[in-house]
This record gives sequence, structure tokens and C-alpha cells, in this order.
Amino acid sequence: MASAGLTVRLEQAAPIPLKAAFDVAPGELLALVGPSGSGKTTILRAIAGLVDPARGEVACAGEAWLDTARGVRATPQARHVGMVFQHYALFPHLTAAGNVEAALLDETPAVRRDRARELLATVHLGGLEDRLPRQLSGGQQQRVALARALARQPRVLLLDEPFSAVDQVTRRRLQRELGMLRQRLVIPIVLVTHDLEEAGYLADRMVVLSRGETLQEGSPFEVMAKPKSVHVARLVDFPNVLRGEVVAHEPERDRSLLRWLDHTLEAPLAASVPPGSRVAWGILPAHCILHRRDRPSRGERENPVAGVIGEYLPFGENAALTIWVQGREDAELRLSVPTHVAIRNGLAKGAQIRVSLLKEGIHFMAETPERLTAPDAAR
Repeated sequence: MASAGLTVRLEQAAPIPLKAAFDVAPGELLALVGPSGSGKTTILRAIAGLVDPARGEVACAGEAWLDTARGVRATPQARHVGMVFQHYALFPHLTAAGNVEAALLDETPAVRRDRARELLATVHLGGLEDRLPRQLSGGQQQRVALARALARQPRVLLLDEPFSAVDQVTRRRLQRELGMLRQRLVIPIVLVTHDLEEAGYLADRMVVLSRGETLQEGSPFEVMAKPKSVHVARLVDFPNVLRGEVVAHEPERDRSLLRWLDHTLEAPLAASVPPGSRVAWGILPAHCILHRRDRPSRGERENPVAGVIGEYLPFGENAALTIWVQGREDAELRLSVPTHVAIRNGLAKGAQIRVSLLKEGIHFMAETPERLTAPDAAR
């Protein structure tokens, strides 16, 4: 067991498959992401002691909450976990202060009252202590739920899609407030979210799950920029997943050569892949550099490819492009350019275009096993 922070190891075949493992340090926020039914909420509930997995370990600061091998199964009350649910779960007949005080029943009435007001002020609800949940907006109700979760000074904070039931503007405001609040918290925080942008904004690390199994773990940028497999790439909406053949390695030049369509591309050295191997590879739009018509662009000589614009969609300051390389609809590249650059270069559907695929942005990924190609079935 880890000596500090939260340690989670869960495994079972049914009723909900689990094969998850991760650690969360004190003060760290870890995001669990994955499609609906990938076991994210079940993992939270197992940490809190609300479900009983077949096998596994959960420990906090070295104290075992769950150890099936030794028969340890601490009650939810003994774990001192703070949990914020997707739909708030407030008591409708209690005021905002009353909902927070409900988590402090072991204290005297005076302590409960003062502590509730202090916590509501912390989440920017000072002056609204006496309002019932129906008199509060969705964002305000969520703040009450967060204050209640923090009332018992939890050792771990669990957030289950906490902002999904509010509008976009409120969601962004609550995210900023959580980001500021967590700077003062020195406990592990686990966030379940479907929103990859939210995970990237709030999390120190993220875990990608499918069918209850940990597929990849790392910083949000690392996971979303370099997915380990095609399956992870699909789950994090990686835009350009392609297939090619490794034809040679040149260690002295720190590169491998990748055959794609009629092109031989330079890629970072991947000496573990035998020449002649068919591979999946990917590249982010940020590493696809447009060749400008008025003057040479950075990287024009690096992996240049040409095609026709199959889709052109301006979105405010940026325009999204889909390029059919060599005019082939089965060889798509997606990228984004500033709208003013698109206008200056006369970009439009059907226009001819050239881009360079920067070597540093190309990476190889594992193919997806057939067992993972079916929709996730866990709930």
C-alpha cells in the first residue's frame, strides 16, 4: 500500500467489469475519463465504500479501507470521503445552511451553524444560507453540494460529473472556482467527467478507462497528444489516426521512415518496430503546417503532402479543414488554421492545398484488439 495519498486497485469480471489501478497524491486532482458505461462512477462508489468489488485494495494515507485478500472492508462512514454527485442530492426541505449542517451532526448546534456559514462563504454563497434548494440556481445548488462534501473535512474528495447539469457559462465559472479552491486543499481529488476539455483544464493527471480497465494514464496533454493505442485515440477524439508501413530506421539521424500512400515520411526513431511492419500512426492538427502562397512557411521541406480541401468550416477565429490527400477521401487529414490565414490563402472547399507534417508530431500507436472494438457494455 502507498504511504501517502490514495491508492486504488480494483478487479472483477461481473456484474460490472473492473480492472483499474491508479494512485492520487495529496493535493492532486486525477480525472477519470471514458465513454458512458466505462465504470467511472462504479470506481468512485468503490472508493467511497458504496459498492463492494470482488477483489481489490483501496488505501488512503497508508490506512487500508479495502483489502479483499485480508478481509478488510471499512464502512463508508469510517472512510471520511466527501462526494459531490451529478444531480446534487440536496435535501429539498432543508436550507442551504441546513444541508451543510446535515454533514456535521457530531458537532454542537453552534459549531454546525458557524461551520456551515464559513463553508458557504468559501463557495461564494454568503448571504444565501437560508434559501431552500428550489430557490437556488443549478450552479448555486452545486456549490451547496460541494460545501457539504467539504464539511466533514474529508480525506478524499470525489466528484461525479459535478458540472454536467448546468449551462455552459455556469459550468466554466464553477470550473474556475474549483480550480482556485483546490489550491487550498491538500487531499486527493478524483473527478469523473465526459468533458475532455474540463479534464485538461482541471486535472494534473488523467486515466482513460474502457470497460472498467485502465488503458492509459498521464498528464492530460500527454494522453491526448500521444494516445498509446487506436482505441485510446478514439476515446480522446484524436483527430488524425492513419495507417502506414515502417520501411527503415536511421539511428544516426534519430529517425524512422514511414511509407504512407505515395509518401515516405520522416518520423521519430521507433527502433522497436521491425521494418516492413504495418503500423497505426497519428499526428495532431498543430503539427500540420500550411504552406502559404505568399512566402515559404516553416517546415515546408519537412514531410510535404498535397491534396484538396474536402471540408471547410469557419468557426469564429479559426477554420477547420479536412484535406483529402492526393484527392483521396479515404486519406483524410484534419487541421485548423486562423480564419484570417484561410482568407488570405483563398482556402475553400475544393481548393488545392499543401501542408507539411512535422516529424516531431508523428507518433506510432498500438492497433486496437478486436475485443475492444465493440461498444462498451459496462454500466
